[in-house]
Amino acid sequence: MKNYLFVLRQPAHSGAFVQEMLDIILTTAAFDQPVSLLLLDDGVFQLKSGQQPGYSGYKDTAAIFSALEMYDVTAIYTEAESLAERGLVEGDLFLPVEVLTRREVAGFMRGFEVVFSG
Repeated sequence: MKNYLFVLRQPAHSGAFVQEMLDIILTTAAFDQPVSLLLLDDGVFQLKSGQQPGYSGYKDTAAIFSALEMYDVTAIYTEAESLAERGLVEGDLFLPVEVLTRREVAGFMRGFEVVFSG
């Protein structure tokens, strides 16, 4: 069994790509594959509390993220510098995450057989 890391770099509600990545994550997890998420850069906004998709026409990604636990996806990571550069702290996020430093990210990513970046 391979372990998968999905690296999300785009903000929530920025287009169909974010929703497609979340669909791939759920599909992978549904086949009992170990799945971890790493949110970098503007991807940290995907977990920001209080989002409102408004009139964007896209699904509420917060609801999809909340469903991750049902698929045993609980390993969610973010980068401290990505949060700080966007004026966020861990408490601004609606799911628990483990925070890594920028220096730790490359080594962390090497621990996975399959890495999807988006």
